Amino acid sequence: MRKILKKNNELGSIGIGAMIVFIAMVLVAGIAASVLIQTSTRLEMQALKTGAETTDEVASGIKVEGIEGYNSSGSITKMAVEITSRAGSPDIDLAQAVVEISDSSSKYVLRYGGTVTTTANVDGSVFDVTTFGDADDYDIIVLQDADSSCSSSNPVINFGDHVILAVDANAVFSGISPRTDVFGMVVSEEGAPGIIGFTSPQSYTEDVMELQ
Repeated sequence: MRKILKKNNELGSIGIGAMIVFIAMVLVAGIAASVLIQTSTRLEMQALKTGAETTDEVASGIKVEGIEGYNSSGSITKMAVEITSRAGSPDIDLAQAVVEISDSSSKYVLRYGGTVTTTANVDGSVFDVTTFGDADDYDIIVLQDADSSCSSSNPVINFGDHVILAVDANAVFSGISPRTDVFGMVVSEEGAPGIIGFTSPQSYTEDVMELQ
């Protein structure tokens, strides 16, 4: 009988040890699963955020539709940079947008100067508008704004709006001579920037020259 009891005690010890090992394995597996769930959740949230930001960056922003310059005595003294918002873009606050522009010799950063002119106040030529920015700022001429979202105090454009950024090239560059490389960007708070890039014509034969 003593041998049998000893054998039972030995079997009981083995069973308790196996149970302890099993519980430990369950605890380790639970901790590992918790870590994996937390990691996967964090990665999913980061992926969603990155995807949303990438979509905003690619599918929104400012589009430069064209640039015209005013020729005065063989030098471009004013530039009209026509812009609109890209398809799917949220409202763009031009008060927070900057124009980075260079003539290959120097680079300037222009900010909104506080003046918006509507087409009702344009007498024929946009270059006759007296508010055309200065050495540090650009002004805005509204061409199309159905919902009147672009005003002096709140210069916001949305899809369908077309405005001109009025740049005083004479104040910024002391005029743009023929054969000059000019490049830069119109940068908003979010989204793709509008690209400025052209080489001025070899000679200025008209009062208004298409530059880009």
